[in-house]
Amino acid sequence: MKLYIIRHGIAAEKTEYKNDEERPLIEKGRQKTEQVAQCLKDIGIHFDLILTSPLVRAKQTAEILQKNGLSDQLENFSALAPDGDIQEWVNWWLESRYNLDKSCLALVGHEPDLGHWTEILIWGQPQDKLILKKSGVIGLELPVGINPISKSHLFLLTSPKWLINEKLE
Repeated sequence: MKLYIIRHGIAAEKTEYKNDEERPLIEKGRQKTEQVAQCLKDIGIHFDLILTSPLVRAKQTAEILQKNGLSDQLENFSALAPDGDIQEWVNWWLESRYNLDKSCLALVGHEPDLGHWTEILIWGQPQDKLILKKSGVIGLELPVGINPISKSHLFLLTSPKWLINEKLE
């Protein structure tokens, strides 16, 4: 099973909003996320489901992915909010109909959590080594039917700039 982990796009500054949960994407963040979505579509990626943090900037990022034809289904998933628990997602995945060889899922959320989740899925614990840029993408291959913690394989770690530049060349 393929899992794509995607960080939200560039958002408004924290100082501009009283409540961090309400910070939206700025225009540059929308544009870059649109470009990344188009690049993913161009290389044939389609998600069976996009799970997103309930925070505005992550939801907007997920909606851009969906609008660009990357998935027909999008759902909020509270564990993707900052400081969310990966075990909640693992339990969901193990019990879901998406725990299949041919499934392709996307998780949209925040740093440093997404980097930590990736490290846990690969190495079993956070290492503070992987950093996902805004609108960046990580691709993991997860084993089917078993707990994926420390059993997953990294196949993609890219910044949006690399994805966009590769498409143009």
